[in-house]
Amino acid sequence: MDISSLKEWNKLEIHYNKISKTHTRDLFAESERGSFLFKSFDNLSIDLSKQKINRETIVLLMELADRVELREKINALVNGKPVNTTENRPALHTALRLRKLDSLIVDGKEINKPIQNELDKMSEIVDRLQSGQWCGFSGKPITDVINLGVGGSDLGPLLACEALDDFKNKESLVKTHFVSSMDGSQISALMNKLNPETTLFILVSKSFTTVDTLSNAATAKSWLMSKCANDSLLMERHFIGVSASKAKMDNWGISPKNQLLLWDWVGGRFSLWSTVGLSIAIKLGMNNFKALLKGANSLDKHFVDCEFDSNLPVLLGLVGIWNINFRKISAQAVLPYDARLKFFPDYLTQLEMESNGKSVSSLGQQVKYRTCPVLWGEVGPNAQHAFYQLLHQGTQKINCDFIVPIKRYKDHPSKQSKSLREQHMLTLANCFAQSRALMIGNEGKLQEENDIKGINVLTHQIYPGDQPSTTILVDELTPYSLGQLIALYEHKVFVMASLWDINPFDQWGVELGKSIAKDTFSSLEEAAKCTKFDESTNNLINFVKKKGAYNCG
Repeated sequence: MDISSLKEWNKLEIHYNKISKTHTRDLFAESERGSFLFKSFDNLSIDLSKQKINRETIVLLMELADRVELREKINALVNGKPVNTTENRPALHTALRLRKLDSLIVDGKEINKPIQNELDKMSEIVDRLQSGQWCGFSGKPITDVINLGVGGSDLGPLLACEALDDFKNKESLVKTHFVSSMDGSQISALMNKLNPETTLFILVSKSFTTVDTLSNAATAKSWLMSKCANDSLLMERHFIGVSASKAKMDNWGISPKNQLLLWDWVGGRFSLWSTVGLSIAIKLGMNNFKALLKGANSLDKHFVDCEFDSNLPVLLGLVGIWNINFRKISAQAVLPYDARLKFFPDYLTQLEMESNGKSVSSLGQQVKYRTCPVLWGEVGPNAQHAFYQLLHQGTQKINCDFIVPIKRYKDHPSKQSKSLREQHMLTLANCFAQSRALMIGNEGKLQEENDIKGINVLTHQIYPGDQPSTTILVDELTPYSLGQLIALYEHKVFVMASLWDINPFDQWGVELGKSIAKDTFSSLEEAAKCTKFDESTNNLINFVKKKGAYNCG
C-alpha cells in the first residue's frame, strides 16, 4: 500500500494547506486547546498543544491510522506475529517484560517460561556478585564489572545505569563500567586503574560475532592472562556471556554456567529488558530491574488497550507523521531537562534512526514519502548554550521533545535540600520557557514595542517562533517510570513504521560497511601497496602505511 495515494492522506494535505499559514500561537484561540491536547497515563503526561495541530488534525490522523489498520498491527506485534518481515520472525520485546505468571503462546510454544528462567538465572548471578560471593582467580571478591557491548548491547544498559544511579544498591561494593568503542581507548583506560584479580567482564552480543565487542574481549582476556595463565579458571571466574548463540559462546570458552541466553526475536535496540540488562540489575538490584520491566509492561497494556485519541505512543507517532510528511520537518531534537537522562538522546538516535531509517516498503518497493527524521539532542540547560540559537533563529523547522520530571529532591537528606529543590524549580521554569519561546516568538511584540518607541525593528533580535514541540512530563524518575518512558518511544517508533509500511526491526543498512571493513583490515595488514579499492580508499591505506602508524606484527 502506498500510503501517500490514500484519500485519508490527501485530506491531511488539504488540511495542512489550510492551517499552514496560521501561527501556532494563534491556534490557542481554539476552545480548551490546552486540555484537549494534554494527555496522561500513570506516571507520564504529554502536552501536544505547542504543535501546529488542532482538533481536525487529530481526527484526520486517526482516520489515516484506521485506514492502515494500526490496531491490527499493534495486536500482531504483541501476539508474536512475524512483523519483522525481511527476517520472517516476531519482534517480541514486549514479551520480555511480561509478568511471571503471564502466558504467551507463539507457534505452539510458551514464550514466557524460558524468559522467566533466564531472569531467574540472572538473579542468581546478581545475588552472588552483590553479596561478595563471586570471586576472581585469586579468591578476592569481584569489585568491578565491565559490560562489553555496542549499539543496543551498550546504549540501553548505559542509559538505565546512569539515569537510575539514585537507586543503586548502596550495600553492594560492585561498580559497573561500559566499553563499546573498538579503538581500545575505553578499555585501556579501565585496565590502567582496575585490578584484574577483581574485574569481571560481561560479553554482550546477540550473534556473538560483533567485531567491536570481541576485539575488546580479546584485549580483556590478554590483560587477565598476564596475571593468571590458567585459561579455564579465568573463563569461569572473569567472563559472562549474553547471546542468542550458545555454540559461539561455547567456542569462545564461556563457561556454560556463565551463559545467559537471548532469542532471535529480540532486536538489539529493544533488548535492555532481557539478559542484556544484566549490568543494570547488578548496579540497581534485581527488584529495581523488575520495576523497570513492570513500568514498560504497564505502557504496553496502555498501547494495546487504550483508544487512539488518548493513547500516548499513538499520538506521539501520529504527530511525528504530521511533522515529517505534511510539514516537511526532517529534524528532531531530544531535550531532557535532567542530567540523569544525558544518554537518552543517544539511546533514541539508535532506536529511531536504526529502526525507521528506511526507504523501502515491506513489499520491497521504494517509498514515495519521507520517513525517519534526523535525531540529536543534549541535556536541555547545556543545549540552551549550544544549539538553541539554531532552534530559535535558524532557517529550518525542527521538532523538539522536552522531557522533564516533575518531582525531584523531595526526600533529599542533605542540608542543601531546599537549594536543590529550588534548582529543580529553575530547571522546570527553563524547560517551559524555552518551549514557549519556540512557539510564540516575539516578532509581533517587538514590532509593536519598536513602533511605540519610533525606531526600526532590530532584525537580529526577532524570534519568529512557530517551532513545534512536545513536552513530556514524568512524575518522578524511578525504575518504573523510566521503563514507561522508554517503552513510550519504542511504541512511537512502531506506530510511525506501521503508517509508512516499513520494517522497523531489521538493520541491513549497517552490514555493508562491516563487510567492507574486513577486506580493508586485511589490506592494512599487508606490506604491499594497496591497489584493489577505489582511488580514495587506496590512497588513505597507503598513506597510513607510509606513516608507519599501523603494524599488527
